[in-house]
Amino acid sequence: MAERSYYDILGVSKNASDDEIKKAYRKLALKYHPDRNPGDKEAEKKFKEVNEAHEVLSDKQKRARYDQFGKAGVGGAGGGNPFGGGNPFGQGGSYSYSFNGQNVNFGDFDLNDIFNMFTGGGFGGGFGRQNRGRDIRASVAIDFKDAIFGTTKTINVEGKDIKVKIPAGIDDGQAIRLSGRGGEAPEKGGQPGDLYLIIRVKPHKSLTRDGNIILSSKHISMVDAALGCEIEVETIDGPITMKVPAGTQSGTPFKLSGHGVPFRADGDRGPHIVEIIVDTPTKLSKKQKEILEEFRGSSKKRGLFN
Repeated sequence: MAERSYYDILGVSKNASDDEIKKAYRKLALKYHPDRNPGDKEAEKKFKEVNEAHEVLSDKQKRARYDQFGKAGVGGAGGGNPFGGGNPFGQGGSYSYSFNGQNVNFGDFDLNDIFNMFTGGGFGGGFGRQNRGRDIRASVAIDFKDAIFGTTKTINVEGKDIKVKIPAGIDDGQAIRLSGRGGEAPEKGGQPGDLYLIIRVKPHKSLTRDGNIILSSKHISMVDAALGCEIEVETIDGPITMKVPAGTQSGTPFKLSGHGVPFRADGDRGPHIVEIIVDTPTKLSKKQKEILEEFRGSSKKRGLFN
């Protein structure tokens, strides 16, 4: 059975406006919300599908990539969280938490506020349990490439060196929970707290990331765009030669499958999408102007590129 498109899930057409998508999402999210359907697994599944569809179609860039490449072009959507409960935070300053299989976004909340909502206590509060050591928050900076392929870091927390394995595919702002590596219990026989290691990913000079997708752009000349060419693209795996067909327009995306971010335990990876930027010359020699004038005259008679 063919997989339903995000448009079908929301019950809108491919030409639906932003308002139509928003209204459809609100209606369905309310209908299938777990609070209104306690214990209904089918409603829970549909609620998750509706949220996934809205996440993509409400973002203009993700929607454009989805229209061209399908789910393979929209990064983490539908890929799941490869880190499970060990990584409760989203990326950047906009934190999220995976709760009952649903990603709940909290915007720019303080981390202590997030933990208060779920546990009744924040970092250092011991989550409301007595005779338990305080939880400690620390951070570590890693390279862009290490975030893609994983690495091991040794960090110093309050005078103890701890070796931490950082999984492949982790993103900026996500956290790893190290159970029992926090503060000592206040009384004998108690449990130590936990250590929450927040990952900070250093930016790459030419690559960026959107979920499981790696994004970059490549500038080519107007002549190369018209006639077609081969270009060398920098990827996280090293340089790759890519063909650009004749007549390529500025802003056209090309997909390099399997050169993105791992999103499953078996090593499957998202794509690398390259956006072609066609440079229009600003300074031309007399000879170049004559050639372009001749081209313009002939294109008016025959139609461009005919």
